[in-house]
Amino acid sequence: VDDIFSFVISMPTAHRLACLRDDVVFIVFLYQRWLYPVDMKRVNEFGQQFDDAEEKEDSDNTHEETKKTK
Repeated sequence: VDDIFSFVISMPTAHRLACLRDDVVFIVFLYQRWLYPVDMKRVNEFGQQFDDAEEKEDSDNTHEETKKTK
């Protein structure tokens, strides 16, 4: 929206370029978010891990233990 107004309303060229620069930075940000998704296996700063890898390992271990006891 700001780009449309920057070209419709008379304003300094530097401000027009600044409006376009903000859009370019935002597009680069979106591209990087798409290119490098969040790694859910990593532990965050609070010590939480959001991947189900631990639950799968635990269920596999209990399944193997039940096989051993039979």
